[in-house]
Amino acid sequence: MITHELRTYKSAEHLPREAQLAWKIAEVAADPVAVEPGVTAMIINRIIDNAAVAAASVARRPVASARAQALCHPMRPGATVFGLTPETRVSPEWAAWANGTAVRELDFHDTFLAADYSHPGDNIPPILAVAQHTGRSGADLIRGLATGYEIQVNLVRAICLHEHKIDHIAHLGPSAAAGIGTLLNLPVEVICQAVQQALHVTTTTRQSRKGEISSWKAFAPAFAGKMAIEAVDRVLRGEGAPSPAWEGEDGFIAWLLSGPNARYQVPLPGPGEAKRAILDTYTKEHSAEYQSQALIDLARRMGPQIGDLSQVESIVIHTSHHTHYVIGTGANDPQKMDPKASRETLDHSIMYIFAVALEDGGWHHEKSYAPERANRPETVALWHKISTTEDPEWTRRYHARDPKEKAFGGRVVVKLKDGRVIEDSLALADAHPDGARPFGRENYVKKFLTLSDGVIASAEQQRFLDAVENLAALKAGDLAALNFTVGADRLGPARPAGIFDWK
Repeated sequence: MITHELRTYKSAEHLPREAQLAWKIAEVAADPVAVEPGVTAMIINRIIDNAAVAAASVARRPVASARAQALCHPMRPGATVFGLTPETRVSPEWAAWANGTAVRELDFHDTFLAADYSHPGDNIPPILAVAQHTGRSGADLIRGLATGYEIQVNLVRAICLHEHKIDHIAHLGPSAAAGIGTLLNLPVEVICQAVQQALHVTTTTRQSRKGEISSWKAFAPAFAGKMAIEAVDRVLRGEGAPSPAWEGEDGFIAWLLSGPNARYQVPLPGPGEAKRAILDTYTKEHSAEYQSQALIDLARRMGPQIGDLSQVESIVIHTSHHTHYVIGTGANDPQKMDPKASRETLDHSIMYIFAVALEDGGWHHEKSYAPERANRPETVALWHKISTTEDPEWTRRYHARDPKEKAFGGRVVVKLKDGRVIEDSLALADAHPDGARPFGRENYVKKFLTLSDGVIASAEQQRFLDAVENLAALKAGDLAALNFTVGADRLGPARPAGIFDWK
């Protein structure tokens, strides 16, 4: 890996195009280096993972709304939409919008946490949609996805957006644009301009994940993917982008990050170096914010130790800065303690999540969020006894580069009314690559079959799995096989008409 120093340059300073971050990203994207077998295998896992969570969410309101919008934009050859027949094709940016929303709605797919947060699987819908529309092969798609993961993961390693209250989709727009560039074998100049344009139009605030969290949390990554496709399309037509997007005097670093004097070190593969970043990412066993994964597993373990939960006096979760301030009491969001809060808010409340996981001994992607579940008096009583606090050691381990040090969990101290104290800790979720039960192909397949049970017919489930596990051999034009079809009765009620439906 080569570490590139990133800083602001005044307009009067000369920054050669070849020294700009967007150009360096484009060079990585244009590098024809082969994809390693382990990376190909993990890409297949993540396509299965995305389809699993999309199937589980296919009838939910935001997903149905996004799908209804996409259907207003038919196109040939076009791209497919989850749940619909492969003959139904829409413009690729709208397919990315619909499918990206389906993938993100339940907050249940892969993750990478470092200087910032990310769900790198959000790269798959836009890159796949363009691959379907342009008649690419499975091997082409693999190359594009390897780039999308590589660029996003390395931006997340280097640049913290959260401290400036910028949503993490600002790293997704550039990574998806770079991945599309690889997919289409575009020149470095084209990819460079598309990456800059995608950054410029996907910088939004973190209010989408704060306070009264709305369905935009699911739409936001889909929006970034849609914008990445439009950015590449625009540049292919000969148009440029704000440049240099990161380093400019009025650019991203100077005004939206840490200011003109800030320095960032961005790692990127050198020429001919394999793109392996996907192997550093991890998926979720539980449908909740990633920082809660290990704590759900810990609650499952601690429940029997505690016994009668009505005897709990207080529970304090000692954890990292990010966990405390994003999904803990450090966020100072009263909504995180409100039984009437939205599902989107509850899956960002570790207090709620830990209480339910203690009571139920596990987690369910729908039942654990049901209004009647959140409003149980005994659950509310336990929930309101739980608080978080930042522990510098857990913060240090959260940011550690050494895999043996890395940790996303915490230490839980339970005080009982009789004076006893029960304490336990867990650093990594069981499903993490270094956890107690790392996810392998069989786990991804099981997740897909479980979440799509009763949604996708068994024959269609098997057809999809056969296609994706044969991804590298899929010929040009065969990528519609990576879609899945469900019965019309599984798509949820019709959504109200919008502007695009106007007759």
